[in-house]
Amino acid sequence: MRVLVVDDDRGVAETVRRMLLAEAWVVDVVHDGITGLERATTDRFDVVVLDIMMPGLNGYEVVRRMRSVGNWTPVLMLTAKDGEYDQADALDFGADDYLTKPFSFVVFVARLRALARRGAPERPSILHAGSLTLDPSAHVVRRADVEVSLTPREFGMLEFLMRHKGEVVTKAEILDSVWDINYRGDENVVEVYVSYLRRRIDTPFGCKAIETVRGVGYRLATDGGG
Repeated sequence: MRVLVVDDDRGVAETVRRMLLAEAWVVDVVHDGITGLERATTDRFDVVVLDIMMPGLNGYEVVRRMRSVGNWTPVLMLTAKDGEYDQADALDFGADDYLTKPFSFVVFVARLRALARRGAPERPSILHAGSLTLDPSAHVVRRADVEVSLTPREFGMLEFLMRHKGEVVTKAEILDSVWDINYRGDENVVEVYVSYLRRRIDTPFGCKAIETVRGVGYRLATDGGG
């Protein structure tokens, strides 16, 4: 497996490199966001490991630009920033996983393996459900020709629902995908955000896109609810 590590902390980058070499992986290391973006978009990697705070371009911008040009290589953010909004931003910008420093190498390797197994399937540039559209790279949602303003969390939830339109998804699945695996709060927060989304994408337009499937979860109508 070939991994690109982008981290301006040379000590951390070298430690990660040695650990992964011991696993018989091929590891490339760079120390700034501009070079990292160039390597990630011109060479083939199974996984990219990104720090957030770096010279040139920060990790958020690197992953955002990767996704904007259709590069879907799995990305794991490895950073000292451990706030829940930092984690949410990383996922909203297109990262696939998030791990904070200091970290367990066993867990780190397991997560990289999981991302590599998942691979980088091509994702549609714009998601559609009837008159509802979502552009992941531009971070824009529209109902017909009207742009709808969403918070990062609302956007992440709607993107997940649209990628699974017509399917019933549980609260646990939404939490795992939108809040990430480290969230330990009440799963009823999903109900709160479903309510927020309905007020944004449905109520003003007389639509009913998000259906509640009692006792199971939620489903986004394939026609966008009208």
